Amino acid sequence: MTILVTGVAGFIGMHVADQLLAQGFAVIGIDNMNDYYPVSLKRDRIAALQAAHGRLFTFHEIDFADMGALQAALADQVIESVVHLGAQAGVRYSLVNPHAYVRSNLAGHVNILELARERRVRHLVYASSSSVYGGNDTLPFRVEDRADHPVSLYAATKRADELMSETYAHLFRIPMTGLRFFTVYGPWGRPDMAMWIFTSKILAGQPIPVFNHGRMQRDFTYIDDIVAGVLGCLEHPPADDGAVKAGGSRAPHRLYNIGNNRPEELMHLIAVLEEALGRKAEIDFQPIQPGDVHATYADISAIARDIGFAPTTGIETGVPKFVDWYRSYHRLG
Repeated sequence: MTILVTGVAGFIGMHVADQLLAQGFAVIGIDNMNDYYPVSLKRDRIAALQAAHGRLFTFHEIDFADMGALQAALADQVIESVVHLGAQAGVRYSLVNPHAYVRSNLAGHVNILELARERRVRHLVYASSSSVYGGNDTLPFRVEDRADHPVSLYAATKRADELMSETYAHLFRIPMTGLRFFTVYGPWGRPDMAMWIFTSKILAGQPIPVFNHGRMQRDFTYIDDIVAGVLGCLEHPPADDGAVKAGGSRAPHRLYNIGNNRPEELMHLIAVLEEALGRKAEIDFQPIQPGDVHATYADISAIARDIGFAPTTGIETGVPKFVDWYRSYHRLG
């Protein structure tokens, strides 16, 4: 049984592929290895998967926004399901490089939808984002909430992905699940995310940038909980039964929030990180950045009801695990 994982050199993609491989699935991973953050980290993730799983794991360095390259790489492969995690990430980067988001998150997503249609896959699970909620000030965020006022181009492309997926599910009856990820952290995490930035700067004795003068809340979710949710969804495709699914569709398409359901004050996160590092942070308070939101908080009742998703890792447990990995990866002792 072979599963395609896009964005396999990314943070979540690597961990999802690792667990699928550990369960005995063959995984074909694709990634364009772009330089949004250091490619060396992406190559190290791929090397770790290859070392741990050998021939069960096949990697193609291609851009899924290139339909010809995608079809050529997968021409002789029988693919059962797809976990589509590849995307151009980052809210702030979308302010300066919008075309990267159009290519990857719009054109690329359509290519994956076309692949799923041509192959008649059992299930397509794809990454959306909590960013689709925009400036919604009703907490927690519910999948039933309106999501048509994005405050960044990144968020707009992710919402567009959901709408295109709904169309394909309606027209071609492809079972799909869209996952609105909330802030994810853990070993092998992304260098552009707060956890990595704060850790790096605190260890270097540099001030850490804290936006909105610290008045921020995030639903920090540990990677192991995220992977459990992704795989739980993958195992249970939505039925094509005409019933209303999470998110409101009557097609075989559902939308879930996937988060920790426990928003944390940013200053509390910093305190936990200081304790794990054994060092105090020098804080540089700054105004809120364009495209940012004050708070994220996931209502996970739908995914809990349907697949039993129940995150168990609080930041008091997860942050020290990230710090241990960070020290080991950078050989800091």
